[in-house]
Formats: sequence, structure tokens, C-alpha cells
Amino acid sequence: MLKYFTMTVDALIVAAVTVGLLRSYAKKSCGRLGGIITAVFAGIGLVSAGIMAYMKNATKKIDTSLWNFRIFVAALVGLGVLVLCSILIRAVPVFKGKLRTPAAAVTASAAGAEIALAMFYALPDVLAYPYTLLLTEQTALSTDYMFKMIGMLLGLVFMFLVQLAAGKCLQRLGNVSGSVLLYTALTIYGLRLAAQLIKVMITKHYILPTSSGYKTFFNIVKFTSNNDVYFTYALLALLGAMTAVIWVMSLRQKEPYSNPAEKRKIIRKWRVNRRWGNLAACCAAFMLVSIFVLEPVANKPVELSPVEDTEIVDNCIYVPFSAVEDGHLHRFGYVTPNGKHTRFIVIKRPGSAGYGIGLDACDICGETGYFERDGQVVCKLCDVVMNINTIGFPGGCNPIVIDYTLKDGAIWVPIEELINNENVFKS
Repeated sequence: MLKYFTMTVDALIVAAVTVGLLRSYAKKSCGRLGGIITAVFAGIGLVSAGIMAYMKNATKKIDTSLWNFRIFVAALVGLGVLVLCSILIRAVPVFKGKLRTPAAAVTASAAGAEIALAMFYALPDVLAYPYTLLLTEQTALSTDYMFKMIGMLLGLVFMFLVQLAAGKCLQRLGNVSGSVLLYTALTIYGLRLAAQLIKVMITKHYILPTSSGYKTFFNIVKFTSNNDVYFTYALLALLGAMTAVIWVMSLRQKEPYSNPAEKRKIIRKWRVNRRWGNLAACCAAFMLVSIFVLEPVANKPVELSPVEDTEIVDNCIYVPFSAVEDGHLHRFGYVTPNGKHTRFIVIKRPGSAGYGIGLDACDICGETGYFERDGQVVCKLCDVVMNINTIGFPGGCNPIVIDYTLKDGAIWVPIEELINNENVFKS
């Protein structure tokens, strides 16, 4: 559960903050019309992300890098249009008068398009988690599957709170402080988009090693790829800055009032403002906890048990029943003439005299291997729990099936079988 919570949060945090700020800006500068337009675009982004998630995982018609290239280009153009519109709507008198409504609609549409593109890029991989997990799980009704889905849903709820808190805080800032923080956030977002765009252009060979400035572009991609988390830190710092500004404004506010009722109304307004600011600060703090505490715990590498000693008898790996009858996972290996370290696992099936036997690798996750946790066999890469009774049968994340023989109180695995499967293992 924790792993899928952190995966969801990492995938969506930048988009969540950006969407919250843009929705708030549209409502604040364009009124009710801005709220309606951005809500429509958010719906378009959600539906489009769902379609993309299906196309990526159920078909072979999607070139992810090419689609990302289109999204990044459109998003950068959209940012330019949005910033230009936001400047014109404030600086040009005619846009404050007769052309107020059309200008507001154009500005809100630019913000809405940016919201849709942010969702279209960030959401598909998260929306595909239920499908990709079903490729490895035995059933959607398993406890393990349900816990992972709960982790994903909690991550989505947290991201909703983040975008809501960011938006509510921006609405409560003054024009100057709100504009400064908004443009700073858009600059951070735009720089990240530009770095990702350059990366795709190098990957797709739009920028060749022979191109002018290739080394500079490559160094930019290298630096930003290794330090992408700093974009997240910068946006989280903005959430903290919003809280600080709101608290300073609330302590320095001197709004006039003519009766006690108006005074109570003003006090209540600033109390609510501080609460939204506190929520934004708490979200930023919890996000840091997720990055520095929860994520390392969720992704803590699992050490596989060592390969156990065994004998080679009659050109077979000889494993006596007495060595594996305890019901725990046992790992055995053989180094092929080509130097490949092949491995296979053996575990006695519960309540049975049979054994689950297969390579320490699967067709989906490769040679990452399996480990035992609380009496269950778990895939190291995807954390899927195996049904021990199905080990030895093909399908899902089960170990790759190999031939073996049970006779004379032992398991006999032909060396030829391991040599035939040596390409499964990289070293």
C-alpha cells in the first residue's frame, strides 16, 4: 500500500500544485466564467488521461515519447499565451471595459488548456495501476491487490487536497503577492517542461550529436534528470511561502468595521484564511515526509537469500527432499559454461507433498527474483504475492516453468534445462 501511495504522489505532485494554482487564478481574475471554463478543461484532461491509459496498456498504437513531445510543446506554447493574456487583461484598459468578458474567456481557456495538458501527461500511468497490477495478481479480490489500490486512492485524495489548498491560498493573497507567487510557480513548471522537452528531442534524435549546442543540451538533460526532485522542492516552498504571506496579512490586517457583527465576520474570514494556509503548509510538510521517510521505506531493497549448496548427480542438480521440506523458500543455482549464473527456487506446497519449482525469474519482471515474507512468496520487483500452489504453472508473475523429476527422495533438475534458460539471466 505504502509503495503505491508514494508512487502516486511522486507522479502527480507537480501537476497537482500547478492545476490548483491555475484554477484559482482563473476564478480570481475571470470570475465565475473562469471557474466554469477550467472545470470543463479539467474534465477533458481527466477523460483524455483515461483514454491514454487504456491505449498505452491495451494497444501498441502509442509512442509515449512522441506524445510527450507534443504535450510539452503545447504546454510551453500555452504557458506563453497564458502569461501574455494575464498581462494584457491587467495592463490594457480596453480589456477591463468592453472586452472584459472575451478577454476573461481567452485567459481562462489558456489556463484551462494548461490544466488539461498537465493532467493528460501526469495521470495515465497512475490510472493504469489497477490494470498493470492485474497482469501479475491472481485476482482483483485478493487482499494484496486491495491494499495497493487503497494506497493509490489515498495518494489521489492527498493530491486533491494539495491542489485544493494551493488554489484556496492563492485566492486569499493580494494582487501583488499572488501574482509574484503564481508567475514564480509557472516559471518553475515551464523550466521543468523545457528540460523534459529537450530530453525527448535528444531521445527521438531531433537533436543529434552533430547538432550545434548538443553538448549543452545534453548537460541540461543530465542535470535536470538527476535533480528533478528540486522542482518539487521549489513548488513545496511556494506552498510554505503562501502560508507565511497569509499569516503576515492576517496579523497586519486593519479592515474597518462599523459594528460587532462586521468585526466578527472579518475575524472569521481571516481565521478561515489561516486554516487554508495551514493546510497548504501541512501538505508541503507531509510531502517532504513522503519523499524522505515513506518513499525510502516503501522502496527499501530486499536482499535475496543466498544460493544454497547442492550436488550435481547424473548431469542434474540434486536437491534431496530433506533440504526443502521445512515449507520455506530455497534458492539453488548453477553457473553455465557461458558464465551465466542461473537460479531456481523450490518451496514445499502447504498441506501437500508436492513442491513449487521454477526459475528465480518470471516473464514479466525478469531475473529480479523472489523472496519469502510472512510465509508468502513475493516478487522482488513488483511486490506481488505468489499463490504457492500455482508455482510451477505458467501465467502472471509466476516463476518461469522448468522441467524436473521427483524420484528417490529428491528433486532432479537437468543442467541442460538451466543452460537452455540461461538468457533469462544477465550475468
